[in-house]
Amino acid sequence: MELWGLFTSAFISSTILPGGSEFVLGLIASNTEISKLTLITVATLGNTLGGISSWLIGYLLPSLEEKNQSALDRIKRFGSPVLILSWLPIIGDPLCVAAGWLRLSFWKSLFFIGVGKLLRYVAVIYFFT
Repeated sequence: MELWGLFTSAFISSTILPGGSEFVLGLIASNTEISKLTLITVATLGNTLGGISSWLIGYLLPSLEEKNQSALDRIKRFGSPVLILSWLPIIGDPLCVAAGWLRLSFWKSLFFIGVGKLLRYVAVIYFFT
């Protein structure tokens, strides 16, 4: 049950809905015998799938207006690797949406979103447990 709660929290935290998956991960890691590797894997999977859901929203909404051209130009210039920053609060979700809208490669986007999310949860476990 703890793992489903962690997965759900991580998924929601990576969408436009607010969430606190770092807190949930730290709390569970401090109060359970579940391995840290398992916890990191579950949180990363949930958060990556949430990020990809944002990518898909962008992909399915091709008629969005280019309101912030400079940000879109940076994403175009750096490509999928910029999605390593998808874990950042406030800018992470829009990065994923913009990547889908710009039709950046799904597989490269999935990879870089996953790497960013993984690094965040490894840091959470390292610093808070």
